[in-house]
Amino acid sequence: MTDLISPELAKNLNFLHPVLMWVLLGLAGYSMVLGIKAKKTRTASPEERKELIKGQFAKRHYLLSSLMLALMVLGTVGGMAVTYLNNGKLFVGPHLLVGLAMTCLIAIAAAMSPLMQQGNLVARKVHVGLNMTMMTLFLWQAVTGMQIVNKLLTSS
Repeated sequence: MTDLISPELAKNLNFLHPVLMWVLLGLAGYSMVLGIKAKKTRTASPEERKELIKGQFAKRHYLLSSLMLALMVLGTVGGMAVTYLNNGKLFVGPHLLVGLAMTCLIAIAAAMSPLMQQGNLVARKVHVGLNMTMMTLFLWQAVTGMQIVNKLLTSS
């Protein structure tokens, strides 16, 4: 399969997915902070709320999370594509399956947004639960992903 692209490019593409995922992990943490501040804004006293509204936490959380959804989908599919290009197959194992599950979780969590904007508390709790599950899996993925990167570095 590597005859589709140069061997050097194929080798370098191996590292695009891990770098993107580490950036996404950082963005996910920041998005979580923005979400917590958005909740604090919603539940604050009128005096506190006036000050917190200036931070536009809900808007920033929504925009950042929209970007994260797009990058997560592209990163997941891109990681699979690079693996296939380099090996002629996918390695179906925990890292791949958990990555696919995470992509589904973030998509479902994003789908809760219209309901949350209407004030649906159940949708808000589902959104938070799905994203906390995704963050936990993301931390595990970071460990297993670095193990894969280590294998790539030692085999080349």
